[in-house]
Amino acid sequence: MTTTVSYDELPDLVGRDLGVSEWREITQDRVDLFADATDDHQWIHVDPERAANGPFGGPIAHGFFTLSLTIPMWTELLEVEGVTTKVNYGLDRVRFVSPVRVGARVRMNAVIAEVTSVPGGYQIAVDQTIEIEGADKPAVVARGLSRFYA
Repeated sequence: MTTTVSYDELPDLVGRDLGVSEWREITQDRVDLFADATDDHQWIHVDPERAANGPFGGPIAHGFFTLSLTIPMWTELLEVEGVTTKVNYGLDRVRFVSPVRVGARVRMNAVIAEVTSVPGGYQIAVDQTIEIEGADKPAVVARGLSRFYA
């Protein structure tokens, strides 16, 4: 469910758990498209037959593919009204905790860790956890940075 706030309410979000995004299935087609886009055709990602005998028992998503899903999942969780520009400012830290096997479903939980003033706007630091359905450990933990300008 999307949290909708006004630009002026951003400082009040510190500590707010925004909940979780919808589940997304990691398909071989999507992994292959990412491999083509990044020229990363490592067999653990794109060769299901060879990967079946590999360390993960099947093909896995690229860590950076899983990380890239934070963008569409993030847009499901927070809408800020009254802004002229929204910018993905980067990441403070990222850890690929567990591999995501093809066929798994993932979703993201987001918690607002910090809100700071920047010239012309606010920067928010968001603790993002990409969960794997049915798994004990997350796939990715990251602190994302976004900027909102009025």
